[in-house]
Amino acid sequence: MSAIVADIIKAMEAIAPSCLAEDWDNVGLQVGDINRPVKTIWISLDPSLEVVVAAGNSKVDLLITHHPLIFKPLRSIDFSTNIGSIIKMAADNKMAIYSSHTNLDIVSEGLNDILAEFIGLKNIKVLGKHKQHENYKLVIYVPKDYENKILDAIFQTKAGIIGEYSSCTFRNSGKGTFRAGKTATPFIGKKGEINNADEVRIETVVKKKNLSEVIESVRSIHPYETMAYDIYPLLTNERSHGIGRVGELDKKIELKSLALKIKERLRLKSVKVSGNLEVSVKKAAVCTGSGSSMMKYFLLSGAQVYVSGDLRYHDALDVKAANLGLIDIGHFGSEHLIVDVLAKRLGNILAKAGMDLEVKPYRLEIDPFVTL
Repeated sequence: MSAIVADIIKAMEAIAPSCLAEDWDNVGLQVGDINRPVKTIWISLDPSLEVVVAAGNSKVDLLITHHPLIFKPLRSIDFSTNIGSIIKMAADNKMAIYSSHTNLDIVSEGLNDILAEFIGLKNIKVLGKHKQHENYKLVIYVPKDYENKILDAIFQTKAGIIGEYSSCTFRNSGKGTFRAGKTATPFIGKKGEINNADEVRIETVVKKKNLSEVIESVRSIHPYETMAYDIYPLLTNERSHGIGRVGELDKKIELKSLALKIKERLRLKSVKVSGNLEVSVKKAAVCTGSGSSMMKYFLLSGAQVYVSGDLRYHDALDVKAANLGLIDIGHFGSEHLIVDVLAKRLGNILAKAGMDLEVKPYRLEIDPFVTL
């Protein structure tokens, strides 16, 4: 079965839905054509020039990276700059680049769970705030004669999407009442009197980020001077998503021994440790990437050690003052293991869907920092 870029994006959405990404992030298709055929996929941590050149030379159709190529809007694409040359190289080779970043960090069974399990944690829970797909039920009341016009307006937006189905609504008829004030301009009925109107209640599901757009689209054609509508948050039974994880080790271990074990398991040249090296550790917290922003959650978690990357001097002081431990494994060290895991996971999904594609992890990336 043949595949196009859009098919692979659909599979990646099943692994790490883009709606889970942080607001400041830029995930999804970075460069390329969603309708272009795909035969070969590479997975890497970064869309660096080195990786993109290697992918181009190997005739890769789609490069999936953890870190996005584009974080902020570009005012120009100068081929003499690093990002410009990467975009040009991808375009010249007709190669698409797709990113799954904080959504892959946050999602259940994503990068944070992988790191936690890799170092031997059990009974794993989210360290920071829980995050779920934020869906809302939007209910709109319309006069019966406008039912189809309002439905058409809804169907032209991103409302009404449930799983693999779109344009999902529920409708029922009823009787509405109102009394228009002296300065009102009612669509039907008379001012100062109680009026009855045959109305239709239309219900649909809308993601939080699309609510304003959907409401304004409907409002633009709704006949009432003041559109009547309700918004209800929807609760789900989904597994917990969020940044960071906390869990328990099989048995107690000294901080120094744990640090050396993690160093060996992640094949790191070095790790940085803060705290009493003899402190006993049974419960540990982890966060992939840059973990300083999660320090407050670690200190409240009851864990004896925090494993992350890009930790700061003052983080180390706070940990020592609390008689706890800190293991800084570096940004690269905390994330590079996703390359093999994601390649295998995506490959299995595509194979089950009957797509005969090559999905390969790019294993030649190295930490940009070296220890002298």
